[in-house]
Amino acid sequence: RQLKTARVGPSSLRTVGYGVGASSMALLAQGFLCRGIAEEGKAEAFDYGAVKKAVADKLDDLDYDDGSYGPVLVRLAWHSSGTFSVFDNTGGSCGATMRFQPEADDPANAGLDVARNLLEPIKAQFPEISYSDLWTLAGCVAIEELGGPQIDWIPGRTDKKCKHCCPPVGRLPDASRNADHLRAVFYRMGLSDQEIVALSGAHVLGRCHTNRSGYDGPWVRSPTTFSNEYFKRLHDTKWTIREWNGPLQYQNPENDLMMLPTDLELIRDPIFAPYAQAYANDQDLFFKDFAAAFKKLIEL
Repeated sequence: RQLKTARVGPSSLRTVGYGVGASSMALLAQGFLCRGIAEEGKAEAFDYGAVKKAVADKLDDLDYDDGSYGPVLVRLAWHSSGTFSVFDNTGGSCGATMRFQPEADDPANAGLDVARNLLEPIKAQFPEISYSDLWTLAGCVAIEELGGPQIDWIPGRTDKKCKHCCPPVGRLPDASRNADHLRAVFYRMGLSDQEIVALSGAHVLGRCHTNRSGYDGPWVRSPTTFSNEYFKRLHDTKWTIREWNGPLQYQNPENDLMMLPTDLELIRDPIFAPYAQAYANDQDLFFKDFAAAFKKLIEL
């Protein structure tokens, strides 16, 4: 989808440009914003930096999972954007339709009420920001605060008003499937094989929960630090099928880490594998490619 336009004055770059990279700053200077802020001067009057600080201040909580809400905020940004279809131009980051059923009840979104509820006080504090912008910005803040790359985030998404705007359930990846399934899901969004692998690197954050996805455990031992550790573990660990009363997943010899069937496809598939190896070898390359792919995802 083409980005809509909105006219903004140069001074607005001080507020809209918070956390925005040079390429998008140039677009902003020309008056282009993602899907458009309708009213001239509205962007200029709004301080996105204050929203970022409010999100950052909420991340740490020793009583939640591994001590940070960051991973679940990244998942919220991902899942609210990853429903886009190039075939009918539905779904995607513009709309925040996960506020409504049936999308909120999609099994793939189990547990994301934690992230949505966490952000509600920030939405109340800053009513000018759309849910769509808040959710995507929060994901970018989490990535940066957990040590990852700066994401070239642009504001201007608008919210849909009712459940009838929800995309069909079932558009998000199914972790039990194979490389062909991953391609079907990501190609529908207009993403490439390289972007599939780069975005999969977000599995370095967080863990699976049996009461959400049915799977269990973290991918790495430092699940609140963004790095290329996920790709390193894929390559340097002997993964075997876990014997348990749950869905097919793989375990390391110490049985404290896990991988999903779709994770192992990244090193088994002959097209995916060179990208996964490159990211295991070069964290700077992974950060660069992830930042570009995540920016593309949250602008779908």
